[in-house]
Amino acid sequence: MKRPPGRLRRRWEEYQLLRQRVIDKLGPLPGVMVAPDGRRLAYTDFGGPGAPLLALHGHFEAGATAFEGLAQEVGPAWRVIALDQRGHGRSDRAAEYTRDGYVADAALLLEQLGLGPAVVLGHSLGGVNAYQLAARRPDLVRAVVVEDIGAVVDGDLSFVREWPGRAATRAGFLAGTGSSAPYLEGSLQEYPDGWGTAFEAEDMVESQRGLNGDHWADWLGVRKPTLLVRGDRSGVLSAEHAREMTVRRAGVRLVELPAGHSVRVGDPEGFFAAVRGFLARV
Repeated sequence: MKRPPGRLRRRWEEYQLLRQRVIDKLGPLPGVMVAPDGRRLAYTDFGGPGAPLLALHGHFEAGATAFEGLAQEVGPAWRVIALDQRGHGRSDRAAEYTRDGYVADAALLLEQLGLGPAVVLGHSLGGVNAYQLAARRPDLVRAVVVEDIGAVVDGDLSFVREWPGRAATRAGFLAGTGSSAPYLEGSLQEYPDGWGTAFEAEDMVESQRGLNGDHWADWLGVRKPTLLVRGDRSGVLSAEHAREMTVRRAGVRLVELPAGHSVRVGDPEGFFAAVRGFLARV
């Protein structure tokens, strides 16, 4: 039975306790909410009695696979809820991939679940969404963790058009994606005509176009404690730009780790230690 959106007016604590007992028995709970335009947005609730933490993945990823490790590392003190952002994972495609659209989806999830203010953690695409949500809806955000993305973004995902549309096997599809294969392990599914991605290539190209630009106004507008994590071999966030982000705004802690753009993958121990230390202070 679908419950009304937001916090229940009565017996909220009892509801949370019952939900946690179900998660303890069955494991992380998949959920679906419906946006005002009729799109279905999927999310995974990893459970736990702790404070809410909304996790927003980067391009190509899905919430359940991207943040399973995070949920294990910070739970049960933190209840991780991972959104499959528009056009990714089990969520529907969208008519557009604008900044306003992504931020509205994240705000809607927190409002529907009645869990704000929450810590919001995001990688790449999700990192910009996280700090823009904090700037535009500070009532929903307690603190922010940004993994390897800047206040100015200039990327190009048009190379995804060269990937195979379908392949007979999972391994065959990954072989056709070249150096991108390590980033797609949790983003493939089997269709009637073969294996492919759980997203449309053109959606990713359009999403990156919408992500590109100068977002300094949003970054400087955040008034919440912020952890910025950079991979020291990142080709997306330079050391100079990361330091400028900390100099131009108070309340930002910068941690640089021996990794590339996906810091969680390149140095998981360092990343989780940095996140746990930050969460202990917010």
